[in-house]
Amino acid sequence: MSGRVLITGATGFVGSHLIDYLLQMGDIVIFGTKRRRSDMANVQHNKNKISWIDMDITDSYSVYSALKFSEPDKIFHLAAQSFVPMSWNAPQEVFTTNAIGTVNLLESVRQLDLDPKIQIAGSSEEYGLVKSDEVPIIEDNLLRPLSPYGVSKVAQDLFAQQYYKSYGMKIIITRAFNHTGPRRGEVFVCSDFSKQIAEIEAGQREPIIHVGNLNAQRDFSDVRDIVRAYWLSLQKCKLGEVYNICSEKSRTIRSVLDLLLSMSKVNIQVRQDPKKMRPSDVEMLQGDCSKFKKQTGWEPEIPFEQTLEDLLNFWRERV
Repeated sequence: MSGRVLITGATGFVGSHLIDYLLQMGDIVIFGTKRRRSDMANVQHNKNKISWIDMDITDSYSVYSALKFSEPDKIFHLAAQSFVPMSWNAPQEVFTTNAIGTVNLLESVRQLDLDPKIQIAGSSEEYGLVKSDEVPIIEDNLLRPLSPYGVSKVAQDLFAQQYYKSYGMKIIITRAFNHTGPRRGEVFVCSDFSKQIAEIEAGQREPIIHVGNLNAQRDFSDVRDIVRAYWLSLQKCKLGEVYNICSEKSRTIRSVLDLLLSMSKVNIQVRQDPKKMRPSDVEMLQGDCSKFKKQTGWEPEIPFEQTLEDLLNFWRERV
């Protein structure tokens, strides 16, 4: 299976796992985009196995040059500002990166007259305010985003649909629900808990874990299952369609914390931190991905307990 694959945001959490997955396949030329100041820690083990391109997704000429150089037949568009709480502090930056960045990518494809299959990595945060009778959430659910991040991803999603309809581009939109695993940034909830526990175990902080809203419910998958789904989306999904990708199970953040605490031998107190609370939080996210499963045959393979254990061990090694 030969081909030229471009991954935007390749140094990120998901991008690094997608590189791991694609390298197992062999006959694929992989191009990864990075910013000049990108942290390469996630991809250090694969740094010399793919071709790197310096690219700023917010700079249209930079994006055009990257596409002209790589001439991909598949694009995984993962470059994004993805930390939801930050989006309240820097809404302009988030919108520019996520929405205008997507326009830069699609415009470059159009101007260069390329014909790749393009996966647009949307988000469950697009659904936002979900009513109790709308759970589990299907793709046709109304989009009522509750954060600037969610708004930026809705705009990205709609731009992608418009380019498919206007120019016949080979676009597939995925809306992944929460995903985690080794290498997840420390600002994200499962990683935040895991890092704090690892630091407590190592005697680097007092035995108190600081938390935000523990009542929110989320639908978690393992990142390694998600990147396999992304690959399948370009193999088997219908062009111009939107697909949820999720575990179809909902769990409270409190239950995630309890599971992680059960993996540690240290006695740890839990304390709420007002700084970790959001101006408005999505209370309940649980997806229905029967459409994606039917189209691709995908099923999650990694149990959530293993995901958390791998994540905790990742932080233990680093601490």
